[in-house]
Amino acid sequence: MKRADKYAVFGNPIAHSKSPRIHALFAASLNQHIDYEKRLAPLGDFAGELQRFFDEGGVGANVTVPFKRDAFALAREASLRAQQAGAANFLMWRGDHWYCDNTDGAGLVRDIETNLQVTLKDKNVLLLGAGGAARGVIGPVLLRSPKQIVVVNRTANRAAELVAAYENEYAASALSVADLVDKGIKFDVVINATSSSLSGELPLPDSAEVIAPGALAYDMMYGKQPTTFMTWATRQGASRVADGLGMLVEQAAESYVQWRGVLPQAAPVIAQLRAELASG
Repeated sequence: MKRADKYAVFGNPIAHSKSPRIHALFAASLNQHIDYEKRLAPLGDFAGELQRFFDEGGVGANVTVPFKRDAFALAREASLRAQQAGAANFLMWRGDHWYCDNTDGAGLVRDIETNLQVTLKDKNVLLLGAGGAARGVIGPVLLRSPKQIVVVNRTANRAAELVAAYENEYAASALSVADLVDKGIKFDVVINATSSSLSGELPLPDSAEVIAPGALAYDMMYGKQPTTFMTWATRQGASRVADGLGMLVEQAAESYVQWRGVLPQAAPVIAQLRAELASG
């Protein structure tokens, strides 16, 4: 029997990762057999752990915190998405080198437009945060032709740095939190790309009025219960709120199709994970 192709997700910590579960569900749905594991890479030695994985027959990997920049730096070939983000969450061995990509933006867009049935074209989009998560998604979101995208970050110059690469070609701009509140702009899609929900905080003042009628509020974090941001957005009048579980599964599907040549259906996997979260 032919040995299954070997894949892994690298991170530190990594025990919490749902990637092995997601890819196992994908493979089962397609009657394929893969070997996908979690690998705890030592801080400061991602390159060494990746080499050990390759020596064991590894052909592809996902990469999570804190090694996405390391993965990008180690790859000899990078997709445009990875170049825009300056970070990679996907690696694939191509003959004699590692190729890298960033599938986060594709996962976000597919979850919003396919699963949630919300088009981004001609919409006013607010992106909260200017860190790695925001860098990974701004390019793919802009390719969906929103009317405008405004990036807001507590450190305003970081937001300005993020949009600098896009503002000449796209309707992309940056605002400080204070300016956003003062201008009173309402947005059709509000995406929280900060980690504020992990600590139960909000990325904006509680009184900020940025939600347009019929808006979607999307938190890239997820959990068993609605996040702090989702609860706030509902109070502010968002007609739809969503967490990032769908994005997690869709970005994994984007990895799977590049490795295996077939795009798995994400919706049944999202539903399965949601049920597993609810049951504890």
